[in-house]
Amino acid sequence: MKVGIIAHNSKKALIEDFCIAYKGILSKHDIYATGTTGRRIEEVTSLRVHKFLPGTIGGDKQFTEMIQRGAMDMVIFFYNPAMVDQKEPDMKTIVQACDQNTIPVATNIATAEMLILGLGRGDLDWRLGMARDDL
Repeated sequence: MKVGIIAHNSKKALIEDFCIAYKGILSKHDIYATGTTGRRIEEVTSLRVHKFLPGTIGGDKQFTEMIQRGAMDMVIFFYNPAMVDQKEPDMKTIVQACDQNTIPVATNIATAEMLILGLGRGDLDWRLGMARDDL
């Protein structure tokens, strides 16, 4: 499965902790992330991450394009709802693209844990039968 991971700057430490905690599950899947998030995940987990550009210079758009092609199986996006910053990836656009393409998305730690545990159990295997882009 292709797992997309993205985080606003104020949530980078949380996404690192999340990936450390669920490294065993994530290691069995392809991980895609914007540049800075992906590099930080690699550093703390030694997992291989397919990295886009940093979000501030177009990585969020690359991330969204992959979602729009239906080429991701789930997305974890930790964002800061208290902060609106044009430099940060646009939560609304990414979540909307997931909804339009029937891609499960988590925007907080509670939902992310439910999705990742479901991924570990095979609850998202229904995605394997969907037509999608092979990257």
